[in-house]
Formats: sequence, structure tokens, C-alpha cells
Amino acid sequence: MALNIVWVAFFLIAFLIACCKFLFLQDASIFKVLVDGIFDSAKSSVIDVAFPLAGTMVFFLGLMNIAEKAGAINWLARKLNPFMKRLFPEVPDGHPAMGQMVMNFSANMLGLDNAATPFGLKAMESLQSLNKEKETATNAQIMFLVLHTSGLVLIPLSIFTYRLAAGSTDATSVFIPCVAGTVITTLAAIVVVGIKQKLKWDFVLAGWILGLLAIVAALLVGVSFMSPAGKAAFSTISGNLILMMIIVAIIVGGVVKKVAIFDAFIDGAKEGFNVVIKIIPYLVGMLVAIRVFRDSGALGYLVDGISYVIRAAGINSDFVPALPTAIMKPFSGSGARGLMIDAMKTYGPDSFVGKMACTFQGSADTTFYIIALYFGSVGIKKVRYSIWAGMLADLIGVIAAIFIAYAFFK
Repeated sequence: MALNIVWVAFFLIAFLIACCKFLFLQDASIFKVLVDGIFDSAKSSVIDVAFPLAGTMVFFLGLMNIAEKAGAINWLARKLNPFMKRLFPEVPDGHPAMGQMVMNFSANMLGLDNAATPFGLKAMESLQSLNKEKETATNAQIMFLVLHTSGLVLIPLSIFTYRLAAGSTDATSVFIPCVAGTVITTLAAIVVVGIKQKLKWDFVLAGWILGLLAIVAALLVGVSFMSPAGKAAFSTISGNLILMMIIVAIIVGGVVKKVAIFDAFIDGAKEGFNVVIKIIPYLVGMLVAIRVFRDSGALGYLVDGISYVIRAAGINSDFVPALPTAIMKPFSGSGARGLMIDAMKTYGPDSFVGKMACTFQGSADTTFYIIALYFGSVGIKKVRYSIWAGMLADLIGVIAAIFIAYAFFK
């Protein structure tokens, strides 16, 4: 129901704004802009998003099948069961979904989006096997999705790359702020959804969370003592090295467990095309709606309205020029990336606004895209409280990012 309301609202708001522009500003071109955007976004949703995803899906779902047959996924699920069981109490002990979700979270933390998506879609499929009402999201699926939308990334390599391309002399200066922002967003997601689902908050859950925070803090402290060149090298090498080690470990593990490696790979890989075909309608529908909403100028008016309220309240508004990146991020990753790059070009990559935009970019993920992608892959239509829970966690992350950026860069 919530997703239907949002989808309809995007089109209606865009149409009403276009009508106002036509009637009061005599802007007859606005309708052409919207229609051209619909066709362009519909095409790019398939060609630029779905098709490139197909190859990645085929490879990593094949690899995942080897890992399952070798027992690696179940082993991972058993090891992390005390923590995962408290976040996902509806999932049985040792269920493959536990290990698959861990693989997804791990790939995300390393900044390996291409690997994270197949792992995540496989996890959602496994969670769907436990779902008695196939068109309605379960608590476990919502917890997994909202955690995913928090965008926990410990190595924001792409942001470093864009900062270097923009001419930054200190590209890695946003490393700690980005990680701190995304960690807070993730914790907010756990708390928001945990309260809604009435999770059992005990010493085990608190201990795991504090332990994970300690690991993150240790990593941040270690990286903070590196030179800029060392940080760049660490960010570039570590994620790819770890992913390559995981791939080799799965293959070697399959050999040791006497799994028919290539046959298992092919059987798993076949699922990749089926998943991509399932998600194409959801991707096209959501991405077209977002494009229309943006092209109509609705997003710009939203940013202007928030900016006006902030200035009227007497709050320091130095961060406001970077705010479009934060507002766009839940709707479109590419759109937010473009706004981040534009902010760096306009104000300079090493300016406060440039660094603020990068911090926003690294503090959350594309909520609506992820909902369309993950729930669409298993045919879920009733998303329940997923949207507002994900958006609330994003909002907390944005507020935290503002304070973090002021602490580091002002």
C-alpha cells in the first residue's frame, strides 16, 4: 500500500507542477521534458541497470551455489547465529539466509556493490521461502532491507575516486566522516526497526553491536594514521583482495568437499537470468517515477523549502548547498552522485560544501531503488513499514552527517 501511494504521488505531483509551469510561466516545453525523461529512464532502467546486473548475477549466484553445496553458507550462519538470531528471530537456526545476509553485508562494507547485490537477492529469496503470505513483506525481510538501505560501507572507494577526478589534494579526508555517518545510519536502522518489531534487547545483542563498533573504530584509527597515499592504496587494494580471496576460498572449499564445481556453478548461475527478468518491471516502474519527479522540478522545490526553513530558524546554513545530494540519495544513486560531483565542481572538492556532499553520499543508500529491486525480485507488493523505517534511518544519518562534517571540517 505504501509503495503504491508513493508511486502514484510521484506522478501526480510531477503532473501538477508541470501544469502550473504551463499555465503560469507559459513553459510549454515542460511536458516534452517529462515525456522524454519517461522514455529515456525506461530504456536506461533496462540497458544501464538490469542488463549489466545480469552478468554479475550469473557469476555470483553460481559461486553462491558452490558455497552452499560445500557447506560454507551454513557454517557462516552457525558462527554468527547468536547475533543474527536476535535481529532475525523469525528465521530458524542455521538457515541459509543467515549466511547469505552476512555475505551481502560483508560485500557492502567492503564497497563491493556488484558482489553485494547478488548475495542480497539470494538472501531475500531464501527469506521469501519462509514467508507464508508471499505478497507481504515479513519482519525479517524488512529488517534485512532497511539494514541494506543504511548503506554500511567501510571503504568508500568510489567517493575517493570522484574526489581525485575533481582535483582534490586530500581525497581521503572524508574517509572517517563517511564511515562514521554510515555506521550511525545502520545503528539507527537497527533501533528503528527493532523498536517496531519489539526485538529482545539483551547483553548478547548489545555485546555484538559494541564489538562491531569496536572493530570499526579500530579500523578507522588505524587508517587515520596512514598517509594520504597509504589510505588510497589501502582502500583500493583491500576490498578487491578480500573479494578475490573469498572467491578462491569458495572454489577451493568446493574441491575439498568434493563438490562438482562447474556443474554447481552452472546450476546456480541459471538463476541469475530469472532474477533479472523478475526485477525489470519493478525497476522500470520505480526509476521512471523518480525521473519524472526530478525532471518536474519537485525535488528542487523540496530542497528550496527545506533551505528556507533552516535559514528562517537561524541555524547555520553552510551545509545547505550540499543538501540536494542527501535528498536525492534515497531516490537515485546516480542522481545523488551527479549532485555530489556538481557540488565539488561548483565549490571545490576540498571546500566545506564539497566535503559535506561527499559525507552525505557516503552516509546512506538508495532506499527506493533497493525496495524496488529486492522486494520486486520475490514479488512482494505490500512493503508494510519498510519505506518510512528506511527513510527515518536515512534522516537520522543525514542529521548525523551534518554534525560529523562540522566537527571534522569546520
